[in-house]
Amino acid sequence: MIQYPKNIVIRNIGTLYGLSQEPYSFKRGKALAVVQSASNQYLYIKDGKIAKFGNDDSCPIQDAKVIDAEGGIVMPTYIDTHTHIVFAASRDEEFVMRIEGASYEEIAKNGGGILNSAKKLRDTDQADLYASAKARLDQMVQMGTGAVEIKSGYGLSTESEIKMLEVIKELNLNTDVDIKATFLGAHAIPTPYKADRQQYISKIINEMLPHIAKHSLADYCDVFCDKGFYTVEETAQILTAAAEYGLKPKIHANELDVSGGVQVGIQHSALSVDHLECTTPEEWKALSESSTIPTLLPGTSFFLKIAYGEARQMIDYGLGLVLASDFNPGSTPAGSMHFIQSLGCIYMQMLPSETFNATTYNAAAAIEVEDTLGRIDIGMQANVQILKSVTNINQIPYYYGSNPTDVTILRGKIQ
Repeated sequence: MIQYPKNIVIRNIGTLYGLSQEPYSFKRGKALAVVQSASNQYLYIKDGKIAKFGNDDSCPIQDAKVIDAEGGIVMPTYIDTHTHIVFAASRDEEFVMRIEGASYEEIAKNGGGILNSAKKLRDTDQADLYASAKARLDQMVQMGTGAVEIKSGYGLSTESEIKMLEVIKELNLNTDVDIKATFLGAHAIPTPYKADRQQYISKIINEMLPHIAKHSLADYCDVFCDKGFYTVEETAQILTAAAEYGLKPKIHANELDVSGGVQVGIQHSALSVDHLECTTPEEWKALSESSTIPTLLPGTSFFLKIAYGEARQMIDYGLGLVLASDFNPGSTPAGSMHFIQSLGCIYMQMLPSETFNATTYNAAAAIEVEDTLGRIDIGMQANVQILKSVTNINQIPYYYGSNPTDVTILRGKIQ
């Protein structure tokens, strides 16, 4: 069993980023580019929380394990608010099919895509699912991620959806990562229900949701509201039922088309609407007048070679954004938030400071952990990462192919 030091002091910090000593306020528009920092710092972690920080020359701490940051930077760990890391196997065969010219939609229509993952998952033991998901999560932690949202959705049956959610619950109990679980039974329409979609929706509402609520297996409910998947009316029906069980909405919206997913999400007070590769000023206006958080997933655009969300235009319009990985076997088989920042800068014209806030400070709000995570302040949970090879946050997306995280600390524990 790993023995963790009770207290830690990080010395010789070139720059400490993500300082926030004011009441939390979701960053929108020009504010998204503002990152508070301080040079030549120390950071003291006591009993799992940030206890002190200040000028390194006057560090008073003695009774603690010392970590030398070697003049690098220290910042909050990433908060990845949209993932699907519980899955049975890769879909690399579909990767080859796309290289040969097939589209994501064509593959899905022929039994590939989500339905392919669902078949593989039904045939996989829960212990094996846990082991593979734990390995992915461990890899993400080593790349600086400290909190994640994980969705079901590759079950598409009561038994398999519950199996996925139980794996997520086990991950939450057995790791130092803060995890939120999302029920995504409405990820696709299973093949046996193609001729009677309502029969499957009724199963979600009358069979899956009551069990999930009874056993506290999920925090949120998601629906894939998009072209070829669930309609606005079907989405509203599921979200209304989920609300009766206390599950807040998080929507897959506008990945493949302007689907109405943004509007139905806002109407149902969705915590976030995610993807948004296809939007118009109408959606931007609706989001600006709501508390629903727009979340972009540039890894999906990169891997599928589809349009990127219009982040620059949305920020200039006055919106605040979150960036997440969408780590999944079909459209984004990667969980590096460093790379997600690179994509945000290179393909969506975001500033490095904006991608920083979109993966830490703002991301905290998208899974409701803003009171404890996403920023550096006294009393916050000690989820921080040390990056010794970079001297400022611009270099994180600049060195797009590397993992600059040297040390990840979660809940005051070195991982």
